[in-house]
Amino acid sequence: MNSNNKLNRRQFLSTAAIAGTGAIVAGGTTLSSCASAADPKKPVRVPIERLKTWRIPNLIDKVVDGRELKIGLVGCGGQGTGDLIGAAKCGDNIKVVALGDVLRDRLDSSRDRVKKDAGQEVPESNCFVGLDAYKKVIDLVDVVLLITPPAYRPIHFEYAVKAGKHVFMEKPICVDVAGYNKLVASAKIADTKKLCVCTGTQRRHERRYVEAYKQILDGAIGEITGGAVYWNQSQLWSKKPEKETAEWMIRDWVNWTWLSGDHIVEQHVHNIDVFNWFSGLKPVAGTAFGARHRRPTGDQYDMFSVDYEYENGIHMHSMSRQINGCTDNVSEFVQGSLGSWSSRNEIKDLQGNVIWKYEGDKGTQNNPYVLEFIDLFSAVRQNKPFNETIDTANSSLQAVLGRESAYTGKRIVFDELKASNMDLLSHPALAALQNESVDVRDVKIDFSQFPIPVPGKGN
Repeated sequence: MNSNNKLNRRQFLSTAAIAGTGAIVAGGTTLSSCASAADPKKPVRVPIERLKTWRIPNLIDKVVDGRELKIGLVGCGGQGTGDLIGAAKCGDNIKVVALGDVLRDRLDSSRDRVKKDAGQEVPESNCFVGLDAYKKVIDLVDVVLLITPPAYRPIHFEYAVKAGKHVFMEKPICVDVAGYNKLVASAKIADTKKLCVCTGTQRRHERRYVEAYKQILDGAIGEITGGAVYWNQSQLWSKKPEKETAEWMIRDWVNWTWLSGDHIVEQHVHNIDVFNWFSGLKPVAGTAFGARHRRPTGDQYDMFSVDYEYENGIHMHSMSRQINGCTDNVSEFVQGSLGSWSSRNEIKDLQGNVIWKYEGDKGTQNNPYVLEFIDLFSAVRQNKPFNETIDTANSSLQAVLGRESAYTGKRIVFDELKASNMDLLSHPALAALQNESVDVRDVKIDFSQFPIPVPGKGN
């Protein structure tokens, strides 16, 4: 259900200019003055205990040998197809057996690419079209890739878990509270069934990030005192609707909030997740503003700025923008009491001296989009616990909080948002889509029922 875009998001990630940021220290935090007995000028590293609960992946170059894994894809756009090809080629004895999408042309294109680029042909009998295609794919596989527009991620994940299947699902994994709650419930069941789940937050499987995380865990920058995260880039693709139908909303899905969550959720969740991962802190509230200047379709904004409040009075600034002709910056920055880390791959002390730098990838496989599949499939074959759902659900909902604060102009408390009944799929204009037997080409939708939010007016 994803669409091809002129600027592939993962290509952008690998080529975006990473801009540095100044040190950010939240008010009310006492800086450490501890020093080493051997060297009074050298601060003593104190490991951050709460970070020890995070899983550190074993980044090997190839999936461990084992039984055949049958995999299938739900959501045959450019993103999903690229992920499937990478998954099929990350080890031996991995077989693509099924494809599913709501649009036949997307499925056919994906099928052709899988044959050409992965050397595997999916039989026509295992190609499924429709809102219920996900069930048919899931029933045939050991591991399913869920890469439709994220509005449907919780529904598809729930079915996969009930069917006892391992899952790769792209971020974000929810766009509202109803989806979040469904994910959390399914994740708990997945743990009882010992299912493995990877969630597309590929930085957690990228060597430079993992090595930096180990340094921060060891106390290299001291206690976390603040940070800033960015995803600023040019405008993504859009599809001018030919008709006001569900089909054309889906073809233009990155521009509609109910489908994508808005770009603060759909893309910027990566950067928010990095701060949550590196700090181990829990969000408390957020205050945001945003605007729409040049986006040609849909009901979303094209820029956001959020002040996220965390426990212990820590603040993190979040900025995301999709406007052509502006400065690009996709990066993260974490300030600590003894120094700082930035995604330039270096750690500095409080005087600005570089005290650690990642010198380069070690291994023959350094693509994080492949390494995450190696990690997942190896865990499946070795029966090792692996479930990223809760962490990514929390980061996704935190991005939702930023969106809603910008849309309304209100400060929003994280726990109050979690307790709300927000359910974007329950919009009256989408009622016909509750019937999975309908053809999305025939479902008429009044686009005027999705106005652009105006802060301060209670939208």
